[in-house]
Amino acid sequence: MPLLKIQTNNDIDQAQQDSLLGNLSALTARELGKPERYVMVILETGTPMVFAGNDAPAMYLELKSIGLPEQQTAALSRNLSQAIVDETGIPAERIYIEFTNAPRHLWGWNGATF
Repeated sequence: MPLLKIQTNNDIDQAQQDSLLGNLSALTARELGKPERYVMVILETGTPMVFAGNDAPAMYLELKSIGLPEQQTAALSRNLSQAIVDETGIPAERIYIEFTNAPRHLWGWNGATF
């Protein structure tokens, strides 16, 4: 049910993609207290993107989850950004993160909704 969608204008090799996806999946599950078996992480690389007037490496993240606690978004932002900085070297000031609390009846899985 948590979905972390990542878009970047950076090209990331396959080994780094695998590492980033695995680490962010585990981090998202841990931070939200959700089983990792429900976490989906999507990574789109090479996306045309301009941030602050230039095309230097940047990332946009969307984190959607049922019951996303508003009081956790600052810590989530800090921890997700730090993980990305550590994995990719993209500076935190070139990362935007959008948080969305998804209503259960608007999130489908396994032929039903939550």
